Amino acid sequence: MTQPIMQTKEQLVDLLCELVEVKSVTGTHEEIDMAQKVVEKLGQIDYFKQNPNMLQLHPTEDGRFFVTALHKKENVKKTVILISHFDVVDVDDYGPLKEYAFNPKVLTELMKQRKEEYDSRVRADLESGEWLFGRGTMDMKCGLTVHMSLIEQACSGQFDGNLLLLTVPDEEVNSVGMRTAVPALVKMAETYDLEYELVLNSEPIFSLYPGDENHYIYTGSIGKLLPGFLCYGQETHVGEPFSGLNATLMSAMVATEMELNTSFCEMVPSQESPPPTAQFQRDLKTDYSVQIPHRSVSLYNLLLMERSVEKTVDMLLETAGTAARKIEDFYAGRAEQYTRLHGKEVVSKKVRVSVYTFDQLRSYAISTFGKERVQALEGKVWMRKGELGDRELSIQLVDEYAILCNELGPMIVLFFAPPFYPAVETSHQPIIQQLTKEMTDYAERTHETSFTSLQYFNGISDLSYVGLKEELSGIAAYTGNVPVWNVTYSIPFEELKKLDVPVLNFGPVGRDAHQQTERLHIDYAFVRLKDMLEHLLYTVYKTA
Repeated sequence: MTQPIMQTKEQLVDLLCELVEVKSVTGTHEEIDMAQKVVEKLGQIDYFKQNPNMLQLHPTEDGRFFVTALHKKENVKKTVILISHFDVVDVDDYGPLKEYAFNPKVLTELMKQRKEEYDSRVRADLESGEWLFGRGTMDMKCGLTVHMSLIEQACSGQFDGNLLLLTVPDEEVNSVGMRTAVPALVKMAETYDLEYELVLNSEPIFSLYPGDENHYIYTGSIGKLLPGFLCYGQETHVGEPFSGLNATLMSAMVATEMELNTSFCEMVPSQESPPPTAQFQRDLKTDYSVQIPHRSVSLYNLLLMERSVEKTVDMLLETAGTAARKIEDFYAGRAEQYTRLHGKEVVSKKVRVSVYTFDQLRSYAISTFGKERVQALEGKVWMRKGELGDRELSIQLVDEYAILCNELGPMIVLFFAPPFYPAVETSHQPIIQQLTKEMTDYAERTHETSFTSLQYFNGISDLSYVGLKEELSGIAAYTGNVPVWNVTYSIPFEELKKLDVPVLNFGPVGRDAHQQTERLHIDYAFVRLKDMLEHLLYTVYKTA
């Protein structure tokens, strides 16, 4: 039997650095290299040499891969799934240190030499010698490193149940890896006679406020929608602005109603969701001219906990309706001011702004122009699938429909662009209640570390795809308003319902995710966290 290669603190630091050195920025070829690297490392374990079918690369629809590594004990069904992602965000924020962003040991030393450039907290961490800096050290190749250590232990017979490691690409953008993996997990349960007891993620602890030093264990993961508002006004020459309606004004009014609107915030006993904020906003003119921009679009990040998709759609439509009335009032007020200035009436009619969902707009187009015309319109957009991403395709399709149905304007059209992360929360499950109590007590007793249990991981994660609390009928309020649904983007909702496994997120201590000062506390990750996760697995397997 070969000696363990992923167990000591030193081995795990070296493994983490080796994984970080693969520059697996989302959407690059290095994501494929990363999947192959994981298989290469795990393939050194005797169990997988003897059972190569238990270690697999699985293709996604776009040519990337996710990895599964299953250690199966004979006549045992109880299984824990370890999930992680191996993609990272880009490193443009590192400036002159960009070339070292994927070399944690070198980067950390270089940053020590420049420590006076950083704030006091970063300087203290540099001087302590307890932190490792670099892209992906915290988010989330540390979690993957610890999971690889646990699967090695399982292969040596240390646990009484089955352990399934799943690591995926694309979590930072569209979660194509996890969405593709869900049907594979359902199939593996049938093939190997597995009963999934727990899905354990090890995303790092995220602070709730600046300077937050608390340690959290999460029993769910916050949901996310990306609602879009396409505003279609009325074209005119800039010299006759009251003969039309500028779409940038319309988007601005939508922004005043959506941006940081606390009506969308949700409160649960342990936390509250942040308000929505714009992710994207622009007009849709393709070049300069003296015609006003009469089409514009905006996308908003909207986080969910308990609220249903149907209720959220109702609230978004109400918000768009409020914006529409304010556009009308603003336009009328400015027209009146200009009339007084000009000395005669400048507007012959009042502006009326309608609100539609994308589903309503599409239905109108089909009934008015026929299916062939609509199919031709969509076909023109689908020709650009290889050129445009899901969000740009969504915008272009809604825009084409609005142009076709321009007699409905001025209008605001509500739609959804990918991605969608359903909220998941399992604190009510008996096994989760038992585990959170046991792990909180164990951490205090063994490591003098205090944990607070939170219902939702606030960093957004792939845990969203291991269950579905919404009824499938209610999801139609979402799917019917996603322009690219079942063409370039889909979610296996029925498989999510079948999976429906309790979840925990229990991860390392890090700081400044997605920043040039991203870093990981080494001792916590590879001594305390590792020990606590081992104890968690022992606890799960002995639970009746």
